Amino acid sequence: MLYKVPASSTNCAWGYFDPAREPVLTIDSGDTVVMETVSGPPEVLPKEGFTILPEHLEIHENCLPIMQGHILTGPVGVRGAKPGHVLEVKILDIELRQDWGYNVIRPLAGTLPYDFETSRLLNIPLDAEKGVARLPWGLDLPLAPFFGVMGVAPPPNWGRITSIMPRAHAGNIDNKELVAGTTLYLPIFNEGALFSCGDGHGAQGDGEVCITAIETALRGTFQMTVRDDLDFVYPRAETPTHYITMGMDPDLDQCAVMALRDMIVLLGEKGRLSREDAYTLCSLAGDLRVTQTVNGCKGIHMMMAKKLVHREA
Repeated sequence: MLYKVPASSTNCAWGYFDPAREPVLTIDSGDTVVMETVSGPPEVLPKEGFTILPEHLEIHENCLPIMQGHILTGPVGVRGAKPGHVLEVKILDIELRQDWGYNVIRPLAGTLPYDFETSRLLNIPLDAEKGVARLPWGLDLPLAPFFGVMGVAPPPNWGRITSIMPRAHAGNIDNKELVAGTTLYLPIFNEGALFSCGDGHGAQGDGEVCITAIETALRGTFQMTVRDDLDFVYPRAETPTHYITMGMDPDLDQCAVMALRDMIVLLGEKGRLSREDAYTLCSLAGDLRVTQTVNGCKGIHMMMAKKLVHREA
């Protein structure tokens, strides 16, 4: 079945994940849902020259920002999802919903919190047909849209948490690899899993160093499947060509340790390598990449080419 969740004040939570929030839609495992998102508070809206989505204004008027954070669409519940299972989220499609995005520099934020003393807001034209963003100095930057925030509800004993910091439930991972055609695997902590998304990005570099990418409104098409045959407790992902493991922590070194340890486990599962052989392969062919350095819990992800894991007999 195919379902749709529009962005609206009733379908969105502003700033938080909450295991006690009721699902706005419940689907069966294997169903597909189209989720529409908006991004940004009133002060980032362009004054003229661009189209403002009416639901963006409606959310600003009627949806209370409970915590500092993102406007998230959801959660979507999946029948049969239980703690200990894994939610497989196939990202089938991602589309732009508007002709602009924004980027903000703020003092005391980002990777260089003390280097920029004044705020700057850019409203950036987006051309979906050409697939580019026109930057103010004349550069046409290729678009590669993805959702900065995708996650399930956190463990019940965490209670309501800000959407800003990524953790075991995923959330604000800001991983630019997770474009259309990739798959995200999320450990489930609550009945129904309770998947939400938001923080649409038109383009972002590894690091997201000034604390914002090209923030914009996106439409995502997701197929969600409950996997009771998988057993891991931290998010993973895969592209058509690579496996991805992740680490999130305030210490970037610890992020690298987490992503590396999980890749060693994954290589044992997928390629039946010993821990020693997996460690060696990670050193010879694995790529540790900075996901983001700005969300409180920073991020490292490790990528390993599938062709190096699945060898022909």
